[in-house]
Amino acid sequence: MKKTSTRLADGRELIYYDLRDDTVRDALDRRPLDRTVTTSEIRRDVLLGDRVAVASHRQGRTYHPPADECPLCPSRGERLSEIPDSSYDVVVFENRFPSLAGDSGRCEVVCFTSDHDASFADLTEEQARLVLDAWTDRTSELSHLPSVEQVFCFENRGEEIGVTLGHPHGQIYAYPFTTPRTALMLRSLALHKEATGGENLFDAVLARELAGERVVLEGEHWVAFVPYAAHWPYEVHLYPRRRVPDLLALDEAARTEFPQVYLELLRRFDRIFGTGEPATPYIAAWHQAPFGALAEFHGVTRDDFALHLELFTIRRTSGKLKFLAGSESGMSVFINDVPPERAAERLREVASS
Repeated sequence: MKKTSTRLADGRELIYYDLRDDTVRDALDRRPLDRTVTTSEIRRDVLLGDRVAVASHRQGRTYHPPADECPLCPSRGERLSEIPDSSYDVVVFENRFPSLAGDSGRCEVVCFTSDHDASFADLTEEQARLVLDAWTDRTSELSHLPSVEQVFCFENRGEEIGVTLGHPHGQIYAYPFTTPRTALMLRSLALHKEATGGENLFDAVLARELAGERVVLEGEHWVAFVPYAAHWPYEVHLYPRRRVPDLLALDEAARTEFPQVYLELLRRFDRIFGTGEPATPYIAAWHQAPFGALAEFHGVTRDDFALHLELFTIRRTSGKLKFLAGSESGMSVFINDVPPERAAERLREVASS
């Protein structure tokens, strides 16, 4: 992998990640852009104890442009985009309309391929490995920023999810706090560790799933399963067999196998509802240990946390979506219409031949 860092016309950082070491990236951003001005602010809800990012400048972000005006495609001729060069393998840049900025963190866009009509599932194993390497590198770099406590790499796919740009891409949020979801896991981890005399909850969960009926696919280094209490109709968690706290700690064997397992998982998601359905909308989310102090979690260290990826779709059956209505949105109590065991069975049925 070759990494080349440059700056866009408004001062934002852009980084090329290339498969070839001899690739030269010297194209300049020729757009007449003013410096980006953001209004991001973090506010704490004193009743719930969580935080809300208020970012009014995002109202003006690009919304469903035609394909020939996509800002994530390469620049060609007088057609100028966020990526100055005429081609790329993987590119990461600071979001022009970030939810988090400055002392409130940082938001980045990750473009998986220059092919506008592709998806992550269409990547080769070599390309998918390059994305993994880019996620890992950005996790490392962002973790050293003084305002950052947790790094979150994720992909939203599909208009039903709320995606406003159709080009295959994901995002990275660098939060200045430990997110509520992670804090809940850390508390459960601490309580289990104390109650069992030191047993790791993530290890116990993985062992239970490996012995059960909800495993979707297994590799030598990765396991994918539908969790016992899945929130979403089709939800899969992907764990490395060797517990590590973050992407940085994956060994070479796990990195090599990841593209094989993850690409197969994504392709199965696209086959769940049959060939007549549009591409399955999904969210793919990496859970990593926060980089801040964990003293409040009673003896839990970063090494107790287990890196894992959560993949789920909001489609519950052909032509029907799972909406977060009163119980889910009002009380955070999910109601799942698809038994996790049936979801796992269906994901096994649609394996590649």
